[in-house]
Amino acid sequence: MTAALPGLRRRLASMLYEGLVVFSILLIGFLLPQIVLSGFGWIVGAKALWLHVFLLLMAYFVWCWLNGGQTLPMKTWKLRLVAENGRPLRPLQAVLRYLAAWPSILFFGIGILWALVDKDQQFLHDRIAGTKVTAAG
Repeated sequence: MTAALPGLRRRLASMLYEGLVVFSILLIGFLLPQIVLSGFGWIVGAKALWLHVFLLLMAYFVWCWLNGGQTLPMKTWKLRLVAENGRPLRPLQAVLRYLAAWPSILFFGIGILWALVDKDQQFLHDRIAGTKVTAAG
């Protein structure tokens, strides 16, 4: 039996909520440490700051996807991320989805718009990683 595929509106609403969670993660895990470091006179270069953001968000998303297949907004909207065969994600699969999501979202949301033409309304980064967003039971 295959899990039900949730509608695009539901997944986009979850992504909007995810933006609030990401903002709070960046506030606590990025901005506060930067304030403390600058208080000691330590200046970190722009490349190191972007790397910090990239790794901080990767730790959040990959950990959530590997431990239950859900972030907090996904739990709220009753969504779950699984492999195409319905099994839990493998670690490399979670990392690949995270890496593919960056250009998918940053290039004018092309990976999100992909869902409009995809037969299962899945995002491009899900197709690349071999994952799918399903309705959680």
